[in-house]
Amino acid sequence: MSDRKMITAALPYANGPVHIGHLAGVYIPADVYARFQRRLGKDVAFICGSDEHGIPITIRAKKEGVTPQDIVDKYHGIIKKSFEDLGISFDEYSRTTSKRHHDVSQDFFKTLYNKGKFIEEVSEQYFDEQANEFLADRYIVGTCPNCGNENAYGDQCEKCGSTLSPSELINPKSMLSGNVPILKETKNWYLPLNEYEDFLNEWIIEGHKDDWKPNVYGQVKSWLTDGLKPRAMTRDLNWGVPVPLPNAEGKVLYVWFDAPIGYISFTQEWAEKNGKDWKDYWQNESTDLVHFIGKDNIVFHCIIFPAMMKAHGDYIMPTNVPAFEFLNLENDKISTSRNWAVWAHEYVQEFPGQQDVLRYSLLSSAPETKDNNFTWKDFQTKNNSELVGIFGNFINRVAVLIHKYYDGVVPAGNENAEELNEITKAATEVENFLEHYEFRNALTAMMNLARFGNQYLQIEEPWKTIKDNPEKAAQSLFVAAQIAVGLAQICEPFLPFSAEKLQKMFNVSQLTWGDIKNEKVLIKTGHQINPAELLFSKIEDETIEFQIQKLENTKESNKKTNPKANPMKEEIQFDDFTKIDLRTATILTAEKVEKADKLLKFSVDTGVDVRTVVSGVAESFTPEECVGKQVMILLNLAPRKIRGIESQGMLLLTNNAEGKLVFVTPTETVENGVEIG
Repeated sequence: MSDRKMITAALPYANGPVHIGHLAGVYIPADVYARFQRRLGKDVAFICGSDEHGIPITIRAKKEGVTPQDIVDKYHGIIKKSFEDLGISFDEYSRTTSKRHHDVSQDFFKTLYNKGKFIEEVSEQYFDEQANEFLADRYIVGTCPNCGNENAYGDQCEKCGSTLSPSELINPKSMLSGNVPILKETKNWYLPLNEYEDFLNEWIIEGHKDDWKPNVYGQVKSWLTDGLKPRAMTRDLNWGVPVPLPNAEGKVLYVWFDAPIGYISFTQEWAEKNGKDWKDYWQNESTDLVHFIGKDNIVFHCIIFPAMMKAHGDYIMPTNVPAFEFLNLENDKISTSRNWAVWAHEYVQEFPGQQDVLRYSLLSSAPETKDNNFTWKDFQTKNNSELVGIFGNFINRVAVLIHKYYDGVVPAGNENAEELNEITKAATEVENFLEHYEFRNALTAMMNLARFGNQYLQIEEPWKTIKDNPEKAAQSLFVAAQIAVGLAQICEPFLPFSAEKLQKMFNVSQLTWGDIKNEKVLIKTGHQINPAELLFSKIEDETIEFQIQKLENTKESNKKTNPKANPMKEEIQFDDFTKIDLRTATILTAEKVEKADKLLKFSVDTGVDVRTVVSGVAESFTPEECVGKQVMILLNLAPRKIRGIESQGMLLLTNNAEGKLVFVTPTETVENGVEIG
């Protein structure tokens, strides 16, 4: 184990906020590990930043009618604040649109290019003639050859999960124009991954078979068994890091080439601010490099990025890549497109001061080696039964009793009491589990110390012995105080906000991990503590029901074929419907109503009669546009006066996709007066 730790967390895409799946699968475990390594006294650089290039950014920008820069500026701010609010202790959180990152990425590419590490290939790719640009896989839609889904993307069918290439799609179309794209030749630079198979087999398959997580090791082994192929490191796009070569206009670095280089460029930014040498963290063999990622990023961090660094020649390889699996939500896959998620920034707003509750809940169900599930009921139980009922209850009892019986001064006790060994035991177990990336077990070891403290007080009953055996009462509260302070120290990587409150409550500063492990007595007799403060509060059923209903509303909204459609109006009976008299009609004349900018006066042939109708459509139609148009009219609506004109009925209109008013009309011309229904 090295004394220098270079810890990275996967760069979140800046095309939307972060959700609990991201937090449980990457950022909270990475933060626990970084905080723990700092407590061990290690030289830690914990680095991350927003990934602001790639197709998801441009797709979001086109949907919202803004620029890609607008999108990344918005979500970089939201993501960064969410991490800060939840206590994710990055030493540097930057972004891939920075000039530094562009420079470092281009320099990395040029180094590989000058060493002859790339192969140039001309291939045919889909091109949108109307948009005048090559189409990334995600900009091509068509019918999936496997399941028949007509809205499959060029890289994946989200209905059946099949991995696709654009050439496999049936009836491919461009998302930019809707036209059928053509195939056009283009040149790109490829990294021949097949040339690094021997190195990867030796480094991972032989070198890490005993210390890497089985889910990571197994996926890498599968890729290598199938054989690697050259992979394009450039793309024909206009958003990203420009390829630093002559005659490469309109080409950018593949997002999975420049994104991991962000770890390096962000480390350089941090080192420059803090008087460090960034090369110590990336080019020194005595440094431990650890990547925290989700399982969908394994191939990039264990095959492509290491191959890039090997090709460069100056960089160390990761010591470990403890990738996590996926977290589901209420037994359903988290989906940003379906809004099926618990968003970090919304949680912070809706559960103020309860960041540690979410951290605890997500760590206790972290998807370490297989997919796991988050439910709001389980979240409530973990808070009420464990954090409030066990952890908080023990701390509160200790502080309250010491203030009640000893005016807040720690009483005298035996410094060699056997029970004090539980603190050392817990610290040792937590350390062992975290060094092996077993976060759930580490959390359990920490909570077991709180459980022991509760059981100890329950057996000793100092509130009873204080009367007839005050020495025993003092001894039990002396021991309980040591356990409470031990918890204040040990819980810090997991529950940093609670640890800060605890340290203030017991009037102690943060100790090193070695102090916790080696010192049985953490506060001496005579030490003054502060009054008790509630660490956690019970979460009521109404709060949880609100969150569950919020998800149910999302589920109902997802059923809509038109998400913008208003909810159905109050249900009516069939007899109510039969009273409605809808007819086809034709507008004979139309004129503006004096002193009314929005009103037009129509004479309408209903087939029953010719009548006057006043309608507020003057801002959408000229009178001339309306004359001769066949429409639908609600015939038996009671007449009412509008600006002194008696209006006899209502014309049916709606909004089109652009929000413009349109008349509801028959698809073919029919006689006036035909009943509808």
